[in-house]
Amino acid sequence: MSFKVAFIGAGSIGFTRRFLSDLLSVPEFREMGIEIAFTDISEKNLEMVTQICQRDIDENKLNIRIQSTTDRRRALENAKYVFNVVRVGGLDAFKLDIEIPLKYGVDQCVGDTLCAGGIMYGQRGIPVVLDFCRDIREVAREDCILLNYANPNAMITWACNKYGGVRTIGLCHGVQHGHQQIAEVLGLKREEVDIICAGINHQTWYIQVKHKGRDMTGELLEAFERHPVYSKTEKVRIDMLRRFGYYSTESNGHLSEYVPWYRKRPEEIMDWVDLSIWINGETGGYLRECTEQRNWFESNFPKWMEEPARKFDPAERSSEHGTYIIESLETGRTYRGHFNVVNNGVITNLPADAVVEVPGYVDANGISIPVVGDLPLGCAAVCNASISVQRLAVEAAVHGDDILLRQAMMMDPLTGAVLNPPEIWQMTDELLVAQERWLPQYTEAIAKAKERLASGKLIPTKDYKGAARRE
Repeated sequence: MSFKVAFIGAGSIGFTRRFLSDLLSVPEFREMGIEIAFTDISEKNLEMVTQICQRDIDENKLNIRIQSTTDRRRALENAKYVFNVVRVGGLDAFKLDIEIPLKYGVDQCVGDTLCAGGIMYGQRGIPVVLDFCRDIREVAREDCILLNYANPNAMITWACNKYGGVRTIGLCHGVQHGHQQIAEVLGLKREEVDIICAGINHQTWYIQVKHKGRDMTGELLEAFERHPVYSKTEKVRIDMLRRFGYYSTESNGHLSEYVPWYRKRPEEIMDWVDLSIWINGETGGYLRECTEQRNWFESNFPKWMEEPARKFDPAERSSEHGTYIIESLETGRTYRGHFNVVNNGVITNLPADAVVEVPGYVDANGISIPVVGDLPLGCAAVCNASISVQRLAVEAAVHGDDILLRQAMMMDPLTGAVLNPPEIWQMTDELLVAQERWLPQYTEAIAKAKERLASGKLIPTKDYKGAARRE
């Protein structure tokens, strides 16, 4: 029987077009003519993405008509699967996440998962995604699954499962990318290397790496240190591997802002980062990349429409987990991936209520998550520090509790390494006031923050562009 897949934030052309192509690479889905719905708050972007995706569908001679609407409830009506790829606040809010902490010396590369930027991103995103959950409960199928790609992934997935009343799986491609790196440094093909990866999103650890049954986990440090590129571009990850014994999933720039050691002294940051690509640690690197590409959709759209349509070819399918989960649930073909789910004892030395990223298996019987057991003690300690921040940030966002928000900032590893409590309090005031239009749950707290900022009794800040900034 046919089913419906809805995309919230469909104006994100990269995600939407790729996911649709992956989905329609499944022969059964092409034959049955599954239903597709796109929704976004931008009519203009929605119109463009629908036009190019419908062109792909038509050129592949499929009898599918995309339902494209700014009415979210209409798009979600009777949906069995929902992809969430929204960025609440867009680049305007993102810039504030980076620039305001920089005034206080908190130097972030990405700022979408942890640290001051990730915490604020969660404050904007969680209430909105809980609205999505309400609509899903009311108009989608009773068995609907929310596949969340939006960051901060763990926080949003946590909030949806605890407060949203919708089964939510968080998905990310960090495990696949690191898997490819590991295979490369070992001189092997990715499909020849078997991994077990476990932890929390963006801090997941390759706790077992095997080739033809031989454990090669202990050989990774030497392999990365001698690699001609990664030895220069992944210095933070290699140092963490050296000191904790296991490689971490996330990029050098991402990882550098989740822990307290690599970005706290401006004069040392360049020792750990590389400016050849933003993701290797550039100050505000992802913000710069996104800002430069703000109009790429419009400028490239005519070119894309002149290019040949995409062929829905299984050989061209990406490694994103989402469509493989749907394929396995609907066809019974088994898929093994790494998913973000509520822990509930899967990793036995991390809290039960936390969202963990762990191996999972999917078939017609559902999504099965095997017990991993204990993480290595040091790896668990790193994850637990982040989990405490995530828990505080989730509760703050849901309840509009600015004290919990400030405590999340204090407990954040990098923020706490750089700032003292009065500085954190004032920085949080600035972030709340600057982002008022996206934070309706903080109305009362923002009014008080405005009074404090207007008092004139402020800690001096500086016009700081960051230690690894590119214009």
